[in-house]
Amino acid sequence: MFLVILSQVFKMFLLMMIGYLCFRTKLVDHQGNKTLSNLLLMVINPFLIVNAFQMDYTPSLMKGFLYSFLLAMLTHAIGILICQLMIKKTGNPDYNIERFSGLYSNCGFMGIPLISCIMGNEGVLYITAYMVAFNLLVWTHGLLLMTGETTLAQLKKGLTSPVMFGILIGLFLFVTQIQLPGILSDTIHYISALNTPIGMMIAGISLAETDLGLALKNKRLYLTTAIKLLLIPAVMLLILTLLPVSSGVRYAILIAAACPAATTCTMFALRYDGNYRYASEIFAFSTLLSMLTIPALIYAAEHFAF
Repeated sequence: MFLVILSQVFKMFLLMMIGYLCFRTKLVDHQGNKTLSNLLLMVINPFLIVNAFQMDYTPSLMKGFLYSFLLAMLTHAIGILICQLMIKKTGNPDYNIERFSGLYSNCGFMGIPLISCIMGNEGVLYITAYMVAFNLLVWTHGLLLMTGETTLAQLKKGLTSPVMFGILIGLFLFVTQIQLPGILSDTIHYISALNTPIGMMIAGISLAETDLGLALKNKRLYLTTAIKLLLIPAVMLLILTLLPVSSGVRYAILIAAACPAATTCTMFALRYDGNYRYASEIFAFSTLLSMLTIPALIYAAEHFAF
C-alpha cells in the first residue's frame, strides 16, 4: 500500500509541476486559476461524490459512513484544541489564518484521489463523510475565525453548496439503489476523472504565484505546517489504532487528516479581507511538503499501527 501511495503522490507532484509551468509560461494567470478552482468546487467535486455512491448498498458500508462522519468530527475537535493551544492570539495579527490552515485540510482535492487509489469507491464514500463534517464546520467555526461572527444565512450557504447537494443526491441513490442510465453514468464518470489533474494543477499554479523564498523566512509558517501535516495526523493515527473500525475507515480518516491546508482558507481570506497572501503561502508550502509526509504516515500506519 505504501508503494501505491508513493506512486500516486509522485504522479500528483508531476501534475502540480505542469500547473506551475503553465503559470510561469503565462498560459494561465491568477484569474484562470480562480476559474479552475470554481470549476473544481462547483462542478467536478459534486459529480465525483455522486459517482462514488454508485455502488451496492450494504449495512456495513452505511455503518462505515457514519463512523467516518463521527471520526471526522473528532478529528476537527482535536484540531481546534491543538490550534487554540499552540497558535496564540496575542501579538499575532494572522492567528486566524494559521488556525484555519492548521485545522482544515484539502480533503477533496487530494484526499479523494489518494484514498481512491488504495480503497476504490468504498474509500471515497468514507472520505465523503469527512467532507460533510468539513462543510458543516468550515461554514460555522471557520467563518467565526475569519469574521468574528457566523450567521444562519452563512450556514445556509454552506449547507446548500454544490458539494452538499452532491452528497445528498449520492446518498439518496445509494440508499434507494437507483442505478443511473449508462449514458448519464459514463458522463458523470468522465467529469469525476478530472478531479485529480485539475486539483493538482491548481495547487501548482498557486505555488507559482507564491514567493516561496520569502515565505520560508517566516518561522510561523513551519509551526502551522507541522500542526497540519504531522501533529494532528499523528494524534489521529494513535486514536484510529485503538478503535475497532474497518481499514477503509481508518485510511480514509488518516489521509483526510494528513492532507495539506485547505484552499478554502485563501478563498475566505480574499472574501473577508484577511491576509490571503499568507494563506496562499501556507497552502503552497504544506502541499509541497505533503508529498513527503503523506507517504511517511501511510508507511507508519501500514507497518506499525493498522
